[in-house]
Amino acid sequence: MFELDQRLNNDTLILGHFALCEVLLMNDARYPWVILVPRRQEITEIHQLDVSDQQQLMTESSFVASKLAAMVHADKMNVAALGNVVSQLHLHHVARFKTDQTWPAPVWGTGTAVPYSEAEQQALITQLQQLFKELMNNGDNSTL
Repeated sequence: MFELDQRLNNDTLILGHFALCEVLLMNDARYPWVILVPRRQEITEIHQLDVSDQQQLMTESSFVASKLAAMVHADKMNVAALGNVVSQLHLHHVARFKTDQTWPAPVWGTGTAVPYSEAEQQALITQLQQLFKELMNNGDNSTL
């Protein structure tokens, strides 16, 4: 049975799920940041997924990157699967701006996260769920 890594669970807000992935919002207001986590047990690398899941992951990842970049008018989308701290396979989608505080360096391990306020959380969750509704799995809305 799939279980989300505790660190991801602590650091993110649940947006819902796609056919393959849990869709999470990193609780860090410094950057628009969505994380996809394939609902597969004991997978740490993309190449460990079967070919069908690899293709689905790329579809979902490209969808998120495109929609998020357009929504926030990002200068660049950083998409990465690092896994050095959290080994569970997850893909970061971080909208970057030439004016953000860490540009052009990576965001990982830099500074301290700034959590969204309760009002910001609700507004952004609603906005992103609407943005991603095309791929959101409506069969089970228990995580929405």
